[in-house]
Amino acid sequence: MPKKYVDIETLKYILYDIHKLENLLSRERFQEHDMESLDLFIDSVKEFSDRELYPYFKEMDETPAYHKDGTVIVHKQVQKVMHQSGEMGIIAALFDYEDGGLQIPSSVFHAALYIMDAANNHLPGYPSLTLGAAELIIEFGADALKETYVPNMLSGVWGGTMCLTEPQAGSSLSDITTKATPTEDGFYKITGQKIFISGGDHQFAENIVHLVLARIEGAPQGTKGISLFVVPKNRLKPDGSLTYNDVMTVADFQKMGQKGYCTTHLGFGDQDDCRGWLVGEEHKGLNQMFLMMNGARIAVGRGAAAIAMAAYRTSLQYANERPQGRKLSADGKKNPTEKQSLIIEHPDVRRMLLLQKSIVEGALSLVMLAAKYHDIVTTATSKEEKEKYHLLLEMIIPIVKTYPSEAGAESVDNGLQVLGGYGFCTDFSLQQYYRDIRIMALYEGTTGIQSQDLLGRKVTLQNGMGLELLSAEILKTIIAASNHEDLKSYATTLGNKLQLSQKILGKLMPFAKEGNYERYLADANLFMEYMSIVVLGWLWLEMAVDASDNLINTDRKYSAIFYESKIHTMKFYFKYEVPKTNALAESLMNNEVLTIKNDKEYIL
Repeated sequence: MPKKYVDIETLKYILYDIHKLENLLSRERFQEHDMESLDLFIDSVKEFSDRELYPYFKEMDETPAYHKDGTVIVHKQVQKVMHQSGEMGIIAALFDYEDGGLQIPSSVFHAALYIMDAANNHLPGYPSLTLGAAELIIEFGADALKETYVPNMLSGVWGGTMCLTEPQAGSSLSDITTKATPTEDGFYKITGQKIFISGGDHQFAENIVHLVLARIEGAPQGTKGISLFVVPKNRLKPDGSLTYNDVMTVADFQKMGQKGYCTTHLGFGDQDDCRGWLVGEEHKGLNQMFLMMNGARIAVGRGAAAIAMAAYRTSLQYANERPQGRKLSADGKKNPTEKQSLIIEHPDVRRMLLLQKSIVEGALSLVMLAAKYHDIVTTATSKEEKEKYHLLLEMIIPIVKTYPSEAGAESVDNGLQVLGGYGFCTDFSLQQYYRDIRIMALYEGTTGIQSQDLLGRKVTLQNGMGLELLSAEILKTIIAASNHEDLKSYATTLGNKLQLSQKILGKLMPFAKEGNYERYLADANLFMEYMSIVVLGWLWLEMAVDASDNLINTDRKYSAIFYESKIHTMKFYFKYEVPKTNALAESLMNNEVLTIKNDKEYIL
C-alpha cells in the first residue's frame, strides 16, 4: 500500500510558515532546540509510522481487541509501538529534562502524533494516554509516586489511563460513586467501577497505571468532593516485584470503529484489596484532571483531523487513477468513442475533493494554533502574556475538539462517496476511516458538552474578554487580507460574519442575564457550528494572505502551484461553507422554542 496517508509538505508549511514554530525557539524552555533537529524528529516519526503503524491499519480492524481470561488481547504492534515510543522519546517529549523529558514544543509533539494518527489511529492512544497519566503524577504527585511510576511509563514498559466515566454517571462527573477509604498505612482502599477506559488493559503491559477519580468517604457532594488517585493494576512490593492490586478487567467493549484500540470496563476492589495513592490534595481531583483535559481535547481534534487527512489522501489517489465516464462536449452530449475521463476531471468529484481539502487542512491549522497557544501559555514571561493566551486557548479548545470531529466525519463521508460503490466495500479503507472517526465526536466530552462549554462558559469568561481577544486576532488577518486586492472581498465577508456573531449573542445574552440558562443554551450546538465556520474562515484567509505574499516572492520555499492551491481552497471554503452561517444565524435568532421540555410531550 502506498504510504500517502499524510501530506507532509502541508503539515510542515502550516507548522513552520503559518504558525511560525521558529518564533517559539527563542523562549527559554526551547532554547536547546533548533529547526533542523525538530524537523529530524518529525521525519523520524514519519519513518517510524511508515514502518510500524500504517502497514497494520487494516489488519488491526480485522482482528479487534477482545477480552479473555481477565485481560484484553490486542494486536502485537501495540507492544512494539509502546516500547519504541518510549525509546524514541515520544512519550517523554513534552516533559522537563529533569523528569526524563525532551522539552520539545507542544506544536512539534502534536505534529508528530498527527502523523501517527493518520498512519494508524488505533495505535497512538496507547502511548498518548500513558503520557497524560504520567503528566498528572509529575505535576501533582509526591516524589515517591514519581519515582515509583514515571520512569517505567516514559519508557513505554508500563501503560497509563484516565478513569473518569462510570456506568450510572456517564459524562456527569458530579454523580461518580467510586469510593476511596483512607487507611493508617498511607494508601486508600478503592472500590467501584469505571467504563469506556481506553487502553485499560492488554497482555503486553507489565503494568497499567490508572489515574482514578473517586470520592473519599465523607467528601462533599458534586464535583467539589472528587479526589484523584494512582491505582496501578499491579502494585510494587518492597523487594521491587509486582503483585496484583485487585483491579479487574470486567470486559472489553466491542465497537464499530477503532477496533484495535481497546476500551475496557474496570472493577476496583472486588476482593477488598485495591490500593490507591492520593495525588495532590483531597477534593481537587477534577481540577487536577483538567490539566490533562485541554491536552486531551487537542489530541482528539488532532486525531479526527488526521483520520480525515488519511481519508482525503486515499480518495484523492483513487480519483487520480479511476477512469469512468466522459466529459460533456459543447452540445451537452458525450462521445462514446472518446477515451474515458479520470473521475478527478468531473466537477462534482472535484467539489467533494475540495470540500475534503478545505476541512482537512483547515482543521490541521486549527490544531496547530491550539498547540501554539499552549506553548505560549506554558512559557509566558509576563502575567499579561500568560493571561491573554490562556484566554485565547480557552476560547478555541471546544472548537478544536469539535470541528475536526464533526466536519472531519463529513469530510470522510465525501471521501467515501468519491469511491462510489467501492467506498462501501471492505477492500478499500474509506469505510474504515468512516467508522473510526465517528467516536471523535464522543471522546473527551461530546459535541453537546463542548458546545455548552463554548457558549455557556467561554463566551462569558471574564465578561467576554476571551471572545474579544479572539475577535481581535481575526481582525488582524482581515486587515492584512484587505491589503491584497484579490482577497478584499473575502476579508469583508469574514468581517461581516464576525459582526453577525455579536448580533446573535445580543439576542441570546438576555436569557442568560435573566437566569433562563436552559433557553440560552438550547441551541448551543448551532452556535458552535457558527463559530467553527468563522474560525476556519479566519485560518483559511490567513493561509491565503501568506500564499499571496509568497507568490510575489521569487525566493519562495514551495512551488507556485502549492501556494495557488491554498488560495483556491480558501475561495472554495468561502463559497460553499461560509454561507452556511446565514442559515445558522437565522435559526439562532428565531423566537420559536421547540426543544425545551414542557408539560406536553411531542416526541412520540
